[in-house]
Amino acid sequence: MSISINITSVAVKDQQVAHDFYTQKLGFVVKHDIPMGEYRWLTLVAPNHLEGTELLLEPMAFEPAKVYQAALKDAGIPCTSFEVDNMDAEVARLTELGVSFQGDVQNTGDALIATLDDGCGNWIMLTQTL
Repeated sequence: MSISINITSVAVKDQQVAHDFYTQKLGFVVKHDIPMGEYRWLTLVAPNHLEGTELLLEPMAFEPAKVYQAALKDAGIPCTSFEVDNMDAEVARLTELGVSFQGDVQNTGDALIATLDDGCGNWIMLTQTL
């Protein structure tokens, strides 16, 4: 049996704000943007993996999801993680674009990690494998 991840999601308070942040600041590209009533089926992919795993910007329409998102954020826990090639360069680039980080880059021995605020209710971890 072969299994893989084709879509994963991040719950967001506002899909348009999330679209702008994840495309203009993080650099993802839109894979699908399909109107679905009040919301959109809005998925993004990494520009160097156009056929790779899609990130669904999931609208915050479910009350328990709002509670869960707030609890993670309040506890300082990232909801997901993205890999970067050069942590120092990426943190510098994102900081210049006005992205806020939760503290400094940490070295775990196996990876460098940094946690950013996506402005949509989530902490997002960046990792660089050493």
